[in-house]
Amino acid sequence: MPNSLAPITVLVLLAGLTACAGSPPRQESQIAPTANLSAYRTFGWKPVGDAATEEPMRIVDANIRTAIRAELTRRGYQEVENNAEILLTYDSEAQEKLKSSPFRIGIGLGSFGSNVGGSVNVGTPSVQSINEGRLSIHVIDAAENREVWVGTVEKRIDKKPLDADGIAQLVALALQDFPVQAGSKPAGLQ
Repeated sequence: MPNSLAPITVLVLLAGLTACAGSPPRQESQIAPTANLSAYRTFGWKPVGDAATEEPMRIVDANIRTAIRAELTRRGYQEVENNAEILLTYDSEAQEKLKSSPFRIGIGLGSFGSNVGGSVNVGTPSVQSINEGRLSIHVIDAAENREVWVGTVEKRIDKKPLDADGIAQLVALALQDFPVQAGSKPAGLQ
């Protein structure tokens, strides 16, 4: 969907987001102060550009859309072609950040039998460059053409393979604060 990102950038970003073994992803969401999310029942996709000149949908975009569609359906929303109450769009980005490790001193004492020993270890400060990726899902009120909710997940980028299940997990995390429709009891949601 986001045509401004190079396909390889999106692939690397999402591959890293889905496969990181380090720190857990950071998730946050925001709701517009006057939004009544419980009033919405149907969703569709925000059009992007002119359909005649638009680039073909990439595999990763199809996987993201499939994951969003599945998650919203589990939450009790219905996808429609026309007259959707909310329109969905998403964006992703990657950026380089610096991570520093401070100066460290370690002191140890030990004994073995009648021998006592000690050691001092000094570590020098270091700075390393890391890449972080972000996936944001935007929900737009179709009648008012205004954003009413956004969910974001951020994660350190790794270089492991991209897969649809990993994308689905990220989308579920980004949408974890989006409301479940009354009467819906999706499996795996509280």
